[in-house]
Amino acid sequence: METFKIILPATDYVAVLPQMVLVATALIVLIMGVFKKFVNTSGVGLTALAGSVLALACALFVGHHGGPSSSFAGMVLDDGFSYFLTLVICIIIVLTILVSLNYGVFFENVKSGEYYSLVLFAGVGMVFMATAGNLILLFVALETMSISIYALTGFHKDQLKSGEAALKYFLMGAFGSAFLLYGFAYIYGATGSLDIIKISNFIKTHPQILHLKFMVAGFVLMLAGLGFKISMVPFHMWTPDTYEGAPTSITGFMATGVKAAAFAALIRVILVPLAPMQHSWVSLMWVAIFLTMTVGNLIALAQENIKRMLAYSSIAHAGYILLGFLSGTGLAQAGMLYYLMVYAFMNIGAFAVVALLCKKGEEFNNISDFAGLGFKYPLLGLVMTVFLFSLAGLPPTGGFMGKFYLFTEALRSGYVWLVVAAGVNSVVSIYYYLRVVVIMYFKPEVTENAVVLTAVSPGIIIALAVATTAVLIMGVLPSYFFSFAGNSIFSLM
Repeated sequence: METFKIILPATDYVAVLPQMVLVATALIVLIMGVFKKFVNTSGVGLTALAGSVLALACALFVGHHGGPSSSFAGMVLDDGFSYFLTLVICIIIVLTILVSLNYGVFFENVKSGEYYSLVLFAGVGMVFMATAGNLILLFVALETMSISIYALTGFHKDQLKSGEAALKYFLMGAFGSAFLLYGFAYIYGATGSLDIIKISNFIKTHPQILHLKFMVAGFVLMLAGLGFKISMVPFHMWTPDTYEGAPTSITGFMATGVKAAAFAALIRVILVPLAPMQHSWVSLMWVAIFLTMTVGNLIALAQENIKRMLAYSSIAHAGYILLGFLSGTGLAQAGMLYYLMVYAFMNIGAFAVVALLCKKGEEFNNISDFAGLGFKYPLLGLVMTVFLFSLAGLPPTGGFMGKFYLFTEALRSGYVWLVVAAGVNSVVSIYYYLRVVVIMYFKPEVTENAVVLTAVSPGIIIALAVATTAVLIMGVLPSYFFSFAGNSIFSLM
């Protein structure tokens, strides 16, 4: 009698251990939020923090060993690239929760169980975007991240600005997801596969398909879809309103985690498999990068709201990172990863300082609110200065070294005028970053609008200390971090 055997795909649960920990923690804090009369808000936050730290420990100590491998029938990839991005995203989650522990003190109507579970589920989507080996998993991960971020953006239900920001982000994000999905469909139609490795191998053995309209359309649509997530011009319109309306702790999370996950997908899905098409996208990307840097910096000059200023700043930084995408070399991609890591520290740090400047139910977001802060709270003014210097690309910070690596590789690849434009944009950005420093140290405090830090939790102190230390270490001793990023990229290639 013939027997039937069910053959299960090879599974390596260790490869998804950080994601499993994050999902379990998200479910636990969601249940804890229901029984709030027995568990206070700080208990829910500390549980979320413990789970995120455990996920970071799993990513760090389990790590990536040996050559690149895959699990779950190729759906999840385990290589140096996924290892690096998983670490970065887990660090972002931990820092976000540390900042949120203090932020919740000022807004008592925040439902902590839902809040922290959404942060963790968004983190799960981000990590899966970095480790996805299949276009279907990548899209599911993108939607998991996006839906959680939409809800977090509108978490202040009693504030019209927050609801408006969530609606704008949702509508624009839906368009971006549709473009990306159609791009995947075109790539599938041209190659007959949704597996990223198989797509790459098929293109290598059948280079003639690169001239098909299906491939060109697929590339353009995927670039547009991911361009929404990284705030690339002309897909940047949602960014300032969303950053301004979202809770400040979530604004930092969006500016770093979403960008890291989107750039991971950009490298994994477009840059590596479609590298032979690079000659066809040079002109398009040259213009897009120039506009992204220039539009972001020029409009940031006119901003009076610091969250909108940092939003336009993030658009400009997306342009700097895209220099590595255009160059396409292994060292340029390593520069992208290095910059994403240092950008996470300096941006979350800056938004953490902004999150501190609020009182019960009200945020202080105008740049003028920083008047006298440097003398009233010297340590807070000092760390904010470090973050702003790094964002401006001034030594001896990690932001300077990140721009150095990206600009150097772009010069080696022959994009001289684009690097000149990037240098000019960096000089322009110094004005609006240092403007905040000048106001902190050289403008007297306005008495009727004075900011008093009524509550500062140990969590936000730890977050600021870690972020400041990382930004300075990555600027003074960058070689280890750049080598780590380089090894991650070369394992991908």
